[in-house]
Amino acid sequence: MSEEFLGDRKKALEEQFFRKQNEAQLAKLRTQQQAAAQKAELAHACGISDEAVLSQLLALGIQPETVVALGLVPLVQVAWVDGELSESERKAVLSAATSVAGLSPGSAPFDLLQSWLSTRPKPALFEAWSAYTRALCESLGENERHQLRDEILGRARRVAEAAGGILGLGSKISPSEAQLLAELAKVFA
Repeated sequence: MSEEFLGDRKKALEEQFFRKQNEAQLAKLRTQQQAAAQKAELAHACGISDEAVLSQLLALGIQPETVVALGLVPLVQVAWVDGELSESERKAVLSAATSVAGLSPGSAPFDLLQSWLSTRPKPALFEAWSAYTRALCESLGENERHQLRDEILGRARRVAEAAGGILGLGSKISPSEAQLLAELAKVFA
């Protein structure tokens, strides 16, 4: 009887072991399928298919519903380039968000933008924007690429000018802002 009991116990332990292995593999497969679905949705929303760029964006929390905020990253970068965000820079970024990008307060992209204005984003966000923009530019014609560059640089320049100058005199764009604007332009080359 004890051999029969040990045999049953052994069989039960083996079944339990393989059930746990199967559950772990199923969970891993579900996670991979969810990641692939998220990547496909993001690719559809932003119009690019570069797997590395999509993975980078997802790692930063960019979702299909918030991808429109990604276009405002250069403005946020310019606003934070000196390490501080002035109220006039904040207003310039928010103005562009509502008037140009069509974001409305309370929407997911607007909330994401607000978080970038509350806490300086990590450099990885600018790197992801650069990779995204380069991938996007590959699908654009020369005229469209130049138009996109001019629009983005124009908005970024307005943010840079928002807090610049002393008593309205001198250059409204600081050297660090000018350097960042030059870096932005290189992304479109």
